[in-house]
Amino acid sequence: MATKKSSPDDLLAPVTLAVGQEDLLLDRAVREVVAAARASDADTDVRDLTADQLPPGALAELTSPSLFAERKVLIVRNAQDLAADTVKEIKAYLDAPAEEITLVLLHPGGVKGKGILDAARKAGAREVACPKTTKPAERLTFVRQEFRSLGRSATPEACQSLVDAIGSDLRELASAVAQLTADVDGTIDEAVVGRYYKGRAEASSFTVADRAVEGRAAEALEALRWSLSTGVAPVLITSALAQGVRAIGKLSSARGGRPADLARELGMPPWKIDRVRQQMRGWTPDGVSLALRAVAEADAGVKGGGDDPEYALEKAVVTIARAARMRRA
Repeated sequence: MATKKSSPDDLLAPVTLAVGQEDLLLDRAVREVVAAARASDADTDVRDLTADQLPPGALAELTSPSLFAERKVLIVRNAQDLAADTVKEIKAYLDAPAEEITLVLLHPGGVKGKGILDAARKAGAREVACPKTTKPAERLTFVRQEFRSLGRSATPEACQSLVDAIGSDLRELASAVAQLTADVDGTIDEAVVGRYYKGRAEASSFTVADRAVEGRAAEALEALRWSLSTGVAPVLITSALAQGVRAIGKLSSARGGRPADLARELGMPPWKIDRVRQQMRGWTPDGVSLALRAVAEADAGVKGGGDDPEYALEKAVVTIARAARMRRA
């Protein structure tokens, strides 16, 4: 079995292994291979199959030499669900992949079907990571990379505003970046994002949190009700509230210094340090403790510990806003 690993840039490597559960990234991995194959041969034959469409014996037919020696891309989705006999056939194929054929295996990772993962890696397959983005910081990185890949610049505040407005769906984030870069000249800033996605931004969980930690109870409640009416999950709102209060607590207990130094110490981007500094006026240590307890109670309420998740969130928002004014009071 071949052991030389294919270059990540070699889109026409004999085998490409796309590993992860992020549908957008998996689809992009497939599209890139298909585009490269068709750029090499416009008549490339593309076969896109799920595991149940590749029964034992089918691989030999699909990879047999063509009369016209045309290039072929064979895509196998959900490779973890392949029949045991089909897995054996693929492992044998990896020993001597056919020329002019690119095999693309899509696998979510994990234990199920790990044998085919190990075999493809041992064979030197080109591997593309397609992990599910579960953290806000990962989505922020994704947006920055999207702008960079399109040759455009966007301010950190604009990227954050876009994530706040759109949410966790990478397809929607990618579409929003594409629209902004197509419609707007020059650097994309927070004002531009606000013009395009004002309604969605106002409905975001982070807007609720920002208004609450600033002590603006009425505006926070208005944003909360709008968020819930537009389908924002309550658990996302409690998460945003927790992040907002914790940021206040971290910065209030940190040593003074430049935003860049504090950013390294606290794990926040410098622009966020400036924002939190403005928000923390009026906060006291007792206020932070009170707000954290309110968030914990709301979190329990939205996760089944109470009968009315909306009331639990409203109560938390009001408590946090009051806590933000304790020093001023």
